[in-house]
Amino acid sequence: MRTEFSKYVVLIFMFLFLLLNACANEEISVSREYDFAIAIHGGAGTLKRESMSSETEAEYRAKLLEALQEGYHVLENGGSSLDAVVAAIKIMENSPLFNAGKGAVFTHNGLNELDASIMDGKTLKAGAVGAIRNVKNPIGLARLVMEKTWHVLLIGEGARLFAEEQGVELVSDEYFFTKRRWDSLQNSLEKESEKDRSEISIESNSYLGTVGAVALDKNRNLAAGTSTGGMTNKLYGRVGDSPLIGAGTYANNKTCAVSATGQGEYFIRGMIAHDISAMMEYSGKGLEESSHEVIMNKLTAMGGTGGVIAIDSEGNISMPFNTSGMYRAYHQSGEEPVVKIFKD
Repeated sequence: MRTEFSKYVVLIFMFLFLLLNACANEEISVSREYDFAIAIHGGAGTLKRESMSSETEAEYRAKLLEALQEGYHVLENGGSSLDAVVAAIKIMENSPLFNAGKGAVFTHNGLNELDASIMDGKTLKAGAVGAIRNVKNPIGLARLVMEKTWHVLLIGEGARLFAEEQGVELVSDEYFFTKRRWDSLQNSLEKESEKDRSEISIESNSYLGTVGAVALDKNRNLAAGTSTGGMTNKLYGRVGDSPLIGAGTYANNKTCAVSATGQGEYFIRGMIAHDISAMMEYSGKGLEESSHEVIMNKLTAMGGTGGVIAIDSEGNISMPFNTSGMYRAYHQSGEEPVVKIFKD
């Protein structure tokens, strides 16, 4: 009898143990709220593992991690999401690897015209610059437009004069020269000479390298920023989605912060960055569902290619893209940093 009773006691304890263990596992699987987080991108496009050497891949991964950690440390030390976004983007602007700042592509005229924007999710204030030249870090100038003027967007020579007034670091045309970007322009010009310009299709990687960052700080404020050199062989004065609030950059504490990369004209027509926020605000959908719906369905149906990085007010991150790859990385508080390039 005692033996039977002992068996029942053991079975009961085993049942309780399994029940508690199951509850514990379920609790772990529930998504958590992060104290702070940051995500960055270095452009989306035709990126295939077999087409990239291990040395080149390592170089990109190292620079992405450096930029990510620069922004993360700002947040970790109590800095604002705006500070983190600028810090991360400047690292990428200063690298010849990306199509922003030093590594910017060339226009049809053989110049480097830069675009950038930034947005504060708390106040909905924003600043942007378009078609500017000789500014080392366009993202910093975009922030000054937001903080020092009541405007949102300054372009061309006016933006350059504003940069001089603000004491922003200016550099020579030679600073932006990189052989691979110059060779890319020459290849594009050769193809163009055989056809009418209006019939030239944009090369799949002509926009690859646009950089961006989104962040959530300890005060629960969101921010987003984007910087680019545009597309190779673009018409003089062409401005893409990166400096256009709602198209390539958007941030709202109520919903999310978004930075986009891809064929700018499609992102402008679809107001892609804002559309993700609007879907969250008015349809009640989450970040993951909203960002995937806009990129994988809306943008794709329009014929556009590219991707976004997005973060919500709880530090959840989504990075959908409809190309074969996107340089991207993220770091959430209490977790390990993640760096990715290819789709797999």
